[in-house]
Amino acid sequence: MKTLVTFFLLSLTLFSTTAPTLARNVKKWPNFNEQRFDTGGLSRDTFPEGFVFGTAASAYQVEGMASKDGRGPSIWDVFVKTPGNIAGNATGEVSVDQYHRYKEDVDLMKMLNFDAYRFSISWPRIFPNGTGEVNWQGVAYYNRLIDYMLEKGITPHANLYHYDLPLALQEKYGGLLSDQVVKDYADYADFCFKTFGDRVKYWMTFNEPRAVAALGFDTGSNPPNRCSKPFGNCTAGDSATEPYIAAHHMILSHAEAVKRYREKYQAEQKGKIGIFLDFVWYEPLTRGKADNYAAQRARDFHIGWFLHPLVYGEYPRTMQEIVGERLPKFSPKDVETVKNSFDLIGLNHYTSYYMYDAHQPKPNVTGYQQDWNCGFAYEKNGRPIGPQAYSGWLYQVPWGMYKVVTYLKEHYGNPTIILSENGMDDPGNLTLPEGLYDQVRVNYYRSYLKELKSAMGDGANVIGYFAWSLLDNFEWLLGYTSRFGLVYVDYNDLKRYPKLSAYWFKNMLERKNNV
Repeated sequence: MKTLVTFFLLSLTLFSTTAPTLARNVKKWPNFNEQRFDTGGLSRDTFPEGFVFGTAASAYQVEGMASKDGRGPSIWDVFVKTPGNIAGNATGEVSVDQYHRYKEDVDLMKMLNFDAYRFSISWPRIFPNGTGEVNWQGVAYYNRLIDYMLEKGITPHANLYHYDLPLALQEKYGGLLSDQVVKDYADYADFCFKTFGDRVKYWMTFNEPRAVAALGFDTGSNPPNRCSKPFGNCTAGDSATEPYIAAHHMILSHAEAVKRYREKYQAEQKGKIGIFLDFVWYEPLTRGKADNYAAQRARDFHIGWFLHPLVYGEYPRTMQEIVGERLPKFSPKDVETVKNSFDLIGLNHYTSYYMYDAHQPKPNVTGYQQDWNCGFAYEKNGRPIGPQAYSGWLYQVPWGMYKVVTYLKEHYGNPTIILSENGMDDPGNLTLPEGLYDQVRVNYYRSYLKELKSAMGDGANVIGYFAWSLLDNFEWLLGYTSRFGLVYVDYNDLKRYPKLSAYWFKNMLERKNNV
C-alpha cells in the first residue's frame, strides 16, 4: 500500500508543476529510484543495441485546432458532426490540444525514457483543399513539433495519412474511389518530404489502409460512410466492390509516394519509408483442416491484402479466386512500382481471435467481410481467448504477438519490422485515482513485449516498438469513453498525469548510469 500511495502522490506532485521540472522532481522524490516495477526480465539491455522504443498518436486524435489556423476539414470533421456517430457526440475539435501543448508532451516522452514519437501529419492542415494552396501555419506547427523533438533527443517518425482524407477531395471526385487520388496524395507526400525530410528520417505512407477500406466502404461505420444497405447505415455504396477499389488506390498511392521519395530525396536525406499495416492474429478454432484453411483465408484477406502486393506484386491467390472480377488488377507497370515499395513495415497488433470455416449459401448481396467465408469466435471450450479490455474487440492475448511477427518472417521474407502500435484501453469515466493505477495495462505491455522478444530471439527482424498511446485522447467512434494512454488526461482542464504504466516504461527503459 505504501508503494501505491507514493505512486499517487508522485503523479499529483509532478503535474502541479510545469513540464520542464518533471525530470528534476522525479529524481528528488524520496525512494523513487528504489521503487522497481516487475519488468519480467525486460530492459534496454535485453533488446539489440539501437532498438527504438517510442509512443504513437495521430493528428486528429490529439492535435485539436481542427478548424483553426488554416486547417481544412477532413472526412472525419463532417462525420463527427452527425449526432449518434460518435459516443457522446464528441469531436476532435480540441481533443487534448497537442497543437499548443506539444512541448509538455515531448518533455513527458523524454522524462519517461522514450526514444521516438510516431505522429501523423494532417493532410488538410497542409493542403486545406487537398491540393493547391499551402497552409503555411500548418507547416509552421509541424516544424515546431519536429524541431522540439530533435532538441529533446526524440526521433520523429512521421505518418502521412491516418484516416483524415481532405473533405474537398471526397466531394470533388469521391476520394479513394478515384484514381485521381494517387497523384494528389503523391504530390502531398512529395511536399512533406521536401519540407520536413531534412529532419525526419522515418516516413510511413498510410496507417491501417485495411481498416480505412473495410470500415469506410464495407460496413460504413467510419467515413466516408459507404456500404451496401444490408451491411450498415449508409445512403450509398457497394460493399462488394468499393473496399477493393479504395484499397487498390491506397496501394498505388503508397507506391507512387515511395517512388517519389526514392528518386528525389532518399539519397540525400538518407531516410527510410514504409507503411503501417494492422494485423489481428487468426488462430484456427479447431485442429481440423477446414478451420485451418479459414484462419489462413482470414490472414490473406487481412494482412495479405496489402503486404502480398508489396512483396510479391499481386494479391493473395485466395483473394483472386474468391473475389474474382471484383478485385482490381495491377498492370505490369503497376507491379514495377508496387513490388518492393518499402524499406520497413510498421505492424499494428493488439489482439487475436479464433476462426472457423463458415461457407454460406451464395448471398444476394456480398461484401468484403462475407468474402472471407469465416466465422469469428472469442472463446474455445467455454474459455475466453483472453481477458477483454474496455473495447469490445480487444482481447488480451500475448501469444498472438509472437505469431504475427513470426508469420511475417516466414511468409514475407523476414522484412524489417517496427511494431508500430500495441496497447489496451480502460473506460473513459475512470476517476484520476482509478485511472492512475493501471496494473492491467502494465501486465499487458510486459506480456506482449516478452512475446515480441521471443520472436526476435527466433530470428524476426524487429527494430522498434511503439506503445499506443502516450496520452488518453479522442478514440474515434468511442470519443472520450476509452482511454489508451500511458498518461491520464483530465478532460476538464487537459492536465496530464502519468499512470503506473508510464513509470513501468520509465523504469524498464532506464539507461545505465542514468539514475
